[in-house]
Amino acid sequence: MSRRPLTAVLAANAISIAGSSLTIIGVPWFVLQTTGSAGRAGVVAFCATLPVILAALVGGPVIDRIGRRRVSAASDLICALSVGAIPLLHHAGLLEFWMLCALMALSGLVHTPGLTARGVLLPDLAEHAGTGLPRAAGFYDAVSRGARMVGAALAGVLIAAFGTESILLVDAATFAASALLVAAFLRGVPAAEPQRAAGKISFAGYRAELAEGWAFVTRSRLLLGITVMVMTTNGLDQGWSSVLLPVHGREALGGPTAIGLVVSLFGGSALLGALLYGMWGERVGRRTVFAVAFLLCGAPRYVVAAVTGTPLPLAVTMALSGLGAGVLNPILSTVVYEQVPDALRSRVTGVTTAGCELTMPLGGLAAGMLVDGFGAAPALLAFGGVYLLATLSPLVFPAWRGLDRATVAAGGPVPADAPVPAGAPVAAGASVPVSRTEPDPPGSAREGRSPHPSAR
Repeated sequence: MSRRPLTAVLAANAISIAGSSLTIIGVPWFVLQTTGSAGRAGVVAFCATLPVILAALVGGPVIDRIGRRRVSAASDLICALSVGAIPLLHHAGLLEFWMLCALMALSGLVHTPGLTARGVLLPDLAEHAGTGLPRAAGFYDAVSRGARMVGAALAGVLIAAFGTESILLVDAATFAASALLVAAFLRGVPAAEPQRAAGKISFAGYRAELAEGWAFVTRSRLLLGITVMVMTTNGLDQGWSSVLLPVHGREALGGPTAIGLVVSLFGGSALLGALLYGMWGERVGRRTVFAVAFLLCGAPRYVVAAVTGTPLPLAVTMALSGLGAGVLNPILSTVVYEQVPDALRSRVTGVTTAGCELTMPLGGLAAGMLVDGFGAAPALLAFGGVYLLATLSPLVFPAWRGLDRATVAAGGPVPADAPVPAGAPVAAGASVPVSRTEPDPPGSAREGRSPHPSAR
């Protein structure tokens, strides 16, 4: 029993996500500075997120075949090269707009499989470390959110002091460091190595594995509900982070330092929310906590940004919203880990990740078009209104009651209403489900991935 593999994954995620936060703020600001166009910022966001859907959709079986350690390390190395090439080409005077779009697309294509590969290892690494799964999931999300907080704060300061190009180089270095940690400290962990039990690689077998993931998702009303809801909010959040907040920062907040501050406050409060949930969250019904938290972290920041022109009101709102956001992923990650059998975890996660991220390319593009056509304030109010409607669904639809009925599927009994696709292995000692139509696994697409709301 050793904690080193789990510690290494937590550290790799922290380093990589902190670096990614630099790019999340830096690239939109770079586009706005060099082109002055919110529409072009939306196009870059579209190009960066569209490949994520394909990668998430087909990545599950690939991750299992190649090995979670190898996929994670290779993903980070490719991201390092693609992100690092942007400032180097710009410095040489060779960077064209289409090149920026292509490099961001390459980074988006390979980043999701790397996050997924690390995320699906969490139950095995927690067991290896002698740590309970809810606690490990809470730490995993807390570390990720803490890294976003630090990265966002650094982004604002570094952009103001050294320019956007410098922070992209730092991001490339963080990807390389993450790859080194995973490659070195996960060697020899059985769950991190290629899974050969499924037989030889073939198109028919690959298609069957994807079909199993789809079947598991589509037979659960709870899983579908989570996926559709998070799909909607992730698209809105992509518009927020890639266009709406940078434009609002340029017009009303005073520049990248203020943007970094409010994003950092959001991340710090989300970290606190994740830690508080890890300590006391299981004492309250998951559905209640989830619904209230999503209402708090969603529409208010859009409305406040639309009606105010100074940093303080938005900073306070972002801090309160972060508390709500912090509890979301621990709830969803825990439910996914409890319900999805280990043999299906990568492919189910890939399918739900693809679903949850389906609207993200459109979110940035729509935000850019709305800002160019109607201005920042109307765009913010429109996005906030849709967000409010989406986050009311846990209070309206009965399927969400399944959040409070989750029990362990791997290593424990499967709930009688949990759908299991034909041919899917069931944990030893698990009972065969009676109904194939009710809620169950929960899912969503987790950050590494859980149903992962992408609010920043």
